[in-house]
Amino acid sequence: MPLKDRNVDKDGRVQHAELTFGNGMIMLGPLSENAYGKLLRQPSEAGGETQAPYVLVADADTHCARAKAAGAEILLPLKDEDYGGRGYTCRDPEGHVWSFGTCNLWRRA
Repeated sequence: MPLKDRNVDKDGRVQHAELTFGNGMIMLGPLSENAYGKLLRQPSEAGGETQAPYVLVADADTHCARAKAAGAEILLPLKDEDYGGRGYTCRDPEGHVWSFGTCNLWRRA
C-alpha cells in the first residue's frame, strides 16, 4: 500500500497517514487528546486487540523485512498458508496487530 499523504507534529511524529490501494484508502493516526481520540483506547488499555486487519501485499517477504526494520514485532512468522498465499502477523509500535500476505480471495473466485 503506497503512502499517499502524511502529517507530522513538531516532533516529527506522524499524526495522520493515508494509505492507498487502487481506488481504496485507509487513514491511520495515533490516539490524541481531541474529542475523537478520547473515544478510542490502545489495545493494552482495552484488555487486548479490538481489530485484526489483513492487508494484501505483493511481496510478503519484502514487506515483513521492512516492517521489522521499522519496529514491528513479528508475532507469527512468514509462512505459506494452506489456503493459499504467503503471509505473517505483527504488532506495530503502538500495540496493534496486523496480518499481511499475498492471499487474494477475490482472484480465487
